[in-house]
Amino acid sequence: MANNSEANWHFNKTEQRRLKRDIVLKVAAECFNEKGISGTSLKDVARKLNITDAALYYYVKNKEELVTLCYMRALDLGEGALERAIEEGDNNLERLQLYIRYQLEEVCGDNGPVAILSEIPALKPEHQKTIRARSSAHTKRITQLLVDGVNEGSLLIDDPAITCDAILGAVNWTPKWFKPNSGPSGDQIADAFVQTFTQGLLPR
Repeated sequence: MANNSEANWHFNKTEQRRLKRDIVLKVAAECFNEKGISGTSLKDVARKLNITDAALYYYVKNKEELVTLCYMRALDLGEGALERAIEEGDNNLERLQLYIRYQLEEVCGDNGPVAILSEIPALKPEHQKTIRARSSAHTKRITQLLVDGVNEGSLLIDDPAITCDAILGAVNWTPKWFKPNSGPSGDQIADAFVQTFTQGLLPR
């Protein structure tokens, strides 16, 4: 049985690799958001990371895997934001407001840049299937949140599906134009989005 020092060494080694891989995925996401998948090579990502091509291959086998991991990470963060919002909100209006805020915290905060899921067709069919299934499930949960908000009287919405698409389209596209070192801060963007997307959904 390993002693504590050995166990800690293994944990630190694993954690260190995870943190480094997160940095790789953030930088890759930024490249894909700026130049697209076809316009970004692994060499571009390695150059931006200031590492060798060989070092990058320690984390991913090819560009297909890198894009897939970036997209899966974006879905992980979105699902996490929704889980937090559902757990903490007292009603569906609050849950919607919290989801928008938490999602923007992810894409504009320390976990950013986050990949925009704009080029799913560029992936292999098996990866497309997985990502589309998760994305669809996420969209359905938010649409149901809006439906539940209408039913409980906290929201006034004619078409929850269209409203959901509008919210997700705006929030998830933020990484395309958000500049962390100039312009509005992530908190300012979150405040504006929450007001914009929920003020018009309140019952009169």
